[in-house]
Amino acid sequence: MAQLSLTPIRFTPDETAEVVALYASNPEYCRAAGEYDPEHLPADRIEADLREEAGTEGCEVLLARDERDRIVGLLCLLDRHPVDGHPWIGLLLVRASLHRRRIGRRLAGLTEDRYRREGRDGVRLAVLENNPAALAFWSSLGWREIDRREDRQYGRPCIVMHKPLT
Repeated sequence: MAQLSLTPIRFTPDETAEVVALYASNPEYCRAAGEYDPEHLPADRIEADLREEAGTEGCEVLLARDERDRIVGLLCLLDRHPVDGHPWIGLLLVRASLHRRRIGRRLAGLTEDRYRREGRDGVRLAVLENNPAALAFWSSLGWREIDRREDRQYGRPCIVMHKPLT
């Protein structure tokens, strides 16, 4: 199985182009999220949104790279949610051509291991209600629904999921 590394996003022009290609490879996600038109992805807006995310206290935007240093995924993490204090996965996105090759599963596992090492007792995320494939993915990894509510940023209906780490 190929080696994966996680590195903070640096926003070089080449890296930004690879990240936009990553989003472009996932038009279903773009349509479900409603943030970007998958037919006309605005590189400058994607970069600005990720810069804002990376610049928010307690947030990280990490790129998953393969053994040839190609970007194969994107991971946005929040160390402590302002309401519940748990760490959250804000986004896990894998290049579509690599779906079903266990990369998403490995990225989720790396995240869980990280928070487990930090002594955290659980991690959370929100799945858009209109994204049943994402719900099936997270459920298959042992995550369980704990709530339904709108997301804080866009007011989209979401399923809040939790995975205990103990």
